[in-house]
Amino acid sequence: MTEAAATTAPTSVTERSGPIEWASLPRRMVTVYLPLACFVVVLLFPFYWMTITTFKSNEELYDYKNYNPFWVSSPTLANINKLLFQTDYPSWLVTTMTVAVVSTALSIFASVLAAYAIQRLRFKGSQWVGLAIYLAYLVPPSILFIPLATMVFQLGLFDSPMALILTYPTFLVPFCTWLLIGYFKSIPYELEECALIDGATRLQILWKITLPLAVPGLISAGIFAFTLSWNEFIYALAFIQSAEKKTVPVAVLTQLVEGDVYHWGSLMAGALLGSIPVAIFYSFFVEYYVSSLTGAVKE
Repeated sequence: MTEAAATTAPTSVTERSGPIEWASLPRRMVTVYLPLACFVVVLLFPFYWMTITTFKSNEELYDYKNYNPFWVSSPTLANINKLLFQTDYPSWLVTTMTVAVVSTALSIFASVLAAYAIQRLRFKGSQWVGLAIYLAYLVPPSILFIPLATMVFQLGLFDSPMALILTYPTFLVPFCTWLLIGYFKSIPYELEECALIDGATRLQILWKITLPLAVPGLISAGIFAFTLSWNEFIYALAFIQSAEKKTVPVAVLTQLVEGDVYHWGSLMAGALLGSIPVAIFYSFFVEYYVSSLTGAVKE
């Protein structure tokens, strides 16, 4: 009896494991794969729509009876040709890239100094200062627009990319500082104490110890600042007047809309080409971005 039970026991376990696995598959489909598929479709559909609209002719764009709205029957490069060679789009792209890169560099530099001072120097009221800096990020840009516009006019920076380079850090520095404060908390303070005992200065510690360990946090803050600078609209619309000096988000909307006529093909082409640099930037540093978000919440 014992031998028979011993021989049948493994069989019963394997027989039970099969139905359990098959029963869990529909549950995974409903709870995991189906919501994930819906999320991917909702997320990627705007990019798909921009792509197919870019390569559609005007006949396909407005005639849904004879053409499928979700597919391109006769691809054309007329919209891209109009965008690149009949507008100042290359100049807009260069201006946008310059403003985004320079304002991001300035913001990261100021945020590193502020976050390190608040987190490591431990002066009285440092926590309240960090909270106040983060609350400054919550102030809507439309409220800051009036005083910043006055300063831009007084400094003679109106209709110049320098106006955007100097105003963008007003909303980039607070969030980047708050993010770096959280990431600096995850770096053991004992490393800096050992360096202080060995005679290193604060600047040497920041440059040779803290910053190399905080590279994921710096990349995360840089991605945030670069993306926000690239897509900013209000300040770019108010402070830049010349058509050739506009940034991509503003120029595509203002220069490709003539009264009540919307050049949808060129509009979608401009939006598609304008989103490619940001997508490439994310694809290179996505691992550092995720690691920085997980590291920034460590205590």
